[in-house]
Amino acid sequence: MARLAALTWPEIEARAADSVLAVPIGSTEQHGPHLPLSTDTDIAVALCERLAAARDGVLVAPALAYGSSGEHAGFPGTLSIGQAAVELLVVELCRSAFDTFDRVLLVSAHGGNHEPLTRAMRLLRAESRAVQLFCPSWDGDPHAGHHETSMMLALTPEHVRMERAVPGDLRPLAEIMPMLRTGGVRAVTDTGILGDPTHADPAIGRQLLESLGAALLHEFTTWLPSEPS
Repeated sequence: MARLAALTWPEIEARAADSVLAVPIGSTEQHGPHLPLSTDTDIAVALCERLAAARDGVLVAPALAYGSSGEHAGFPGTLSIGQAAVELLVVELCRSAFDTFDRVLLVSAHGGNHEPLTRAMRLLRAESRAVQLFCPSWDGDPHAGHHETSMMLALTPEHVRMERAVPGDLRPLAEIMPMLRTGGVRAVTDTGILGDPTHADPAIGRQLLESLGAALLHEFTTWLPSEPS
C-alpha cells in the first residue's frame, strides 16, 4: 500500500498514469468523552488503506483532517472550517491533483461534509474531471455510539477511553433532527454522544470496517471496472 506523502516526485511521476489518488476526508470534532477528535479522519484513512491493499494503482493522499463541523460547536476541541471552505478547499485540491493524476477518489467519513463535497464533485465533473465521492454509512447510532466506538476499538484501541463511555441521546435521528439543525448536538446531549457506546466490541468494529471496505471496493470497481492502465 503506497502513501503519496512517502514518495518522491520522480516516483510519483513514474506511477501517476497508472494510479488513482484516494483522498481521506474527516474532521476534528468531539466524539464524546471516550473517543478522540480524530475519529472520522481515522476511519476515512483506514478505508482508503483497505482499498489500496485490495486494488493496485491506488495512492493514498495525506488526510484532510478539518471539515464542516459546526453542529459540534460548543464542545472543546472541535475545529470546523464550514461548508464553503470545505467545498473550495476540495475543488482547488482536486484541480491541483489533476495536474498529475487522471482520477481522484474522495472518501469522507464525516456526515457534515457530504453536502459541500457533493457540490465540489459536481463542479469538478462539470469541468470534465474524473472524480468520485464515497461516504460510508450504517444503520444505528449516528455519532460516537456503538458503531464508531467499535470501529475505533478495532483500529486504535489505545485511543479509546471505554471507562468514560456513557449512553447518549437514544432517540431516533429523525426525531431529533429539527433540534440538531437549530441548536446543534449540544441541544440534545451534554456528552456529545448520539447512541450508546457502552457495549462496543472490536470484533463488531472489524466486521463493520470489512463491510464498509467492501462497499467502497464495489463502488470503486463500478466507477473504474478495470485496473488503471
